[in-house]
Amino acid sequence: MREPDLSVEIAGISLKNPVMTASGTFGYGEEYASLVQLDRLGAVIPKGISLEPIEGNPPPRIVETAAGLLNAIGLQNVGVESFVREKLPFLKRYGTPVIVNIFGYTMEDYVRLAERLDDEGIAGLEVNISCPNVKRGGLCFGHDPRTAFEVIHGVRAKTSLPVIAKLSPNVTDISVLVRSVQDAGADAISLINTLLGMSIDVENRRSKLGNITGGLSGPAIKPVALRMVWQARALARVPIIGVGGITTAADALEFLIAGASAVQIGTAHFTHPRASLEVVDGIRQYLRTHGIARVTEIIGSLRNG
Repeated sequence: MREPDLSVEIAGISLKNPVMTASGTFGYGEEYASLVQLDRLGAVIPKGISLEPIEGNPPPRIVETAAGLLNAIGLQNVGVESFVREKLPFLKRYGTPVIVNIFGYTMEDYVRLAERLDDEGIAGLEVNISCPNVKRGGLCFGHDPRTAFEVIHGVRAKTSLPVIAKLSPNVTDISVLVRSVQDAGADAISLINTLLGMSIDVENRRSKLGNITGGLSGPAIKPVALRMVWQARALARVPIIGVGGITTAADALEFLIAGASAVQIGTAHFTHPRASLEVVDGIRQYLRTHGIARVTEIIGSLRNG
């Protein structure tokens, strides 16, 4: 039997396999380059980028939980100009598509970032709409279908790149948000971002995070993410990228079968830097074992009953 074909296409972006790194868990790629062959990944998504550099929240910023990680990093990053000048050239050496995660605190931030990155040779934009909209009292863009629509529509109008909307799970009905960003022109959707959580030190009765609350990631959130991918797939007209608690090839296969066209590996990198590559190898072995010629054959193949 010939080697199975792992290639997929997401919003016009050709990937050699369906495995990407999740924003915020893989640095700018160079931190992992001595451990991971970057040219074997489907795509690299580095840390989220804002217009200006951000120092992030005061420590402590990370707490380990029973089945995951709470973080309140505060989106620390070098800002778009330093990213383009100092980080992007390194990532381009490997020929692996680079998808840049962007975020802002006003609608104008998102639009300016989209314009600035349009001609930098990247493969696409992943738009993080889980940020507080400072002009509307700090509510997250992604919690309101109207503001989510406005951000994606604004970015779509200012870039020729594929636009991927990254949605928050901290909403009542994910279907409403899926429809909203899709109608706004999103070319693909990433599901999910972290779940809001907290952890308390009972000895001093204080939160273990300097920011009080943080984002929960890791194996604890996988069932939630998987359910939302399946739910979104039923109504989405664009590809879905599954993310949330994927640590093994079996996890990734669950997301593909539920309807994701690709997956992102996140928190697993902190305990096992080569997790992404092992997921790629594990998917290939699964296809060999089951006599499946192309990974696309299992996408959305969940059986009823």
